[in-house]
Amino acid sequence: MLILYITDRVQLPGDAGDRQRAVLAKIAEATRCGVDLIQLREKNLSTSDLEALARAALGVIRENSPPGTGNREPTRLLINSRSDVAIACGADGVHLRSDDLSPTEVRRIWTQRGLPGRPAVSVSCHFAGDVARAASEGADFAVFAPVFEKKDAPRTGSAGLDGLREACRQKIPVLALGGVTLTNARACIDAGATGIAAIRLFQENEIAEVVRHLRA
Repeated sequence: MLILYITDRVQLPGDAGDRQRAVLAKIAEATRCGVDLIQLREKNLSTSDLEALARAALGVIRENSPPGTGNREPTRLLINSRSDVAIACGADGVHLRSDDLSPTEVRRIWTQRGLPGRPAVSVSCHFAGDVARAASEGADFAVFAPVFEKKDAPRTGSAGLDGLREACRQKIPVLALGGVTLTNARACIDAGATGIAAIRLFQENEIAEVVRHLRA
């Protein structure tokens, strides 16, 4: 089961400095608890500030990675949409919007820069067709949203479990996002999801407890 923590420091309390320290603390906590992937999703930062935060996040991940992870890969950092920032700071990959560059293009850029390894690439998807396209373009996994109606956005159309089930029939791992709680996470896995992605589930709770419940 893959677990993805998506950051959003704007939802955290305090001033700008407090929020940045808080999100780095959450990244450290997520790393120690064995979260597989962290998506740095901080859309309202300048390029230089985003790169600085990404470098700090990578440092925090390295410092807090438990020794001897066994069969589990270490926590990987994905930068939201910005391939240039991911390359500049040495992140593990990129999370792409549904209307973004293709995964193939991202990997071409990676290769042109002479970077070692293969970047992890995920794609935001809202329909089963989006997931099929992401699979055909070589994405590693799709983040499918919104699965459930969110309490702060009740008019946002949600795919529901039937939509998630259809998306999971495509030939690519799918992570469920949007209104996912500890109560309904099991239903997402039963519908075929490979894992869970969330913002508030991690930022508003003790991550160790969240991970323990999800792994169970």
